[in-house]
Amino acid sequence: MKNKKVALAVSVLIIFHAVGFYGLVFSSRPEWFRALSPLNLLLTAVLLFSFHRSWNLAFGLFAGLVLLVGFFSEVIGVHTGWLFGSYTYGQSLGLKLWEIPLIIALNWLLLVYSAGVLTYSWPVPWFLKALLAAGIMVLLDLLIEPVAAVLDYWTWTDYKIPASNYWGWLGVALILQICFQKASFQKQNPLAPLVLGVQFLFFVGLNLCL
Repeated sequence: MKNKKVALAVSVLIIFHAVGFYGLVFSSRPEWFRALSPLNLLLTAVLLFSFHRSWNLAFGLFAGLVLLVGFFSEVIGVHTGWLFGSYTYGQSLGLKLWEIPLIIALNWLLLVYSAGVLTYSWPVPWFLKALLAAGIMVLLDLLIEPVAAVLDYWTWTDYKIPASNYWGWLGVALILQICFQKASFQKQNPLAPLVLGVQFLFFVGLNLCL
């Protein structure tokens, strides 16, 4: 039964991302599909966390910390240029607070959790797990950045992606991955690696086609 639920969840993820990919690349109204990006992220998070089983205080504190750190790191980035460089968010990611789309906080949680679960069972020291998970997040960002402006997610000043963006991502992600490693909750979720896989394939495809 559990395998059937995972297969169903993966099927839903693939269908939503495939429809989004088709709409962004081949439809005559890509702006409609860009506007659905927050819904896609929300659906992905709901499916992912439906397979999480350790809903204890430690997980609540971890999730709250990631949401807050992720959101306010973006506030600092947009308003000061520190951490990531000088950039502004577009309209595709939906409702904003202080010029930051609220869905961005959920995206930080989704990525930190998924990458952390993926590396948690690897037979290496805990700090190396955290570093590898942070590296996976940076690799995904490398795929997102070239298409972010086209999708109206965010735009860099002078349309140049600074190296500080990747170092900033690595630094913030590493801090949050250390918190993941040290938090006391169950770190197994069969959907987490598959969520990352779908995300990687989605953005590889967009880089090839846009």
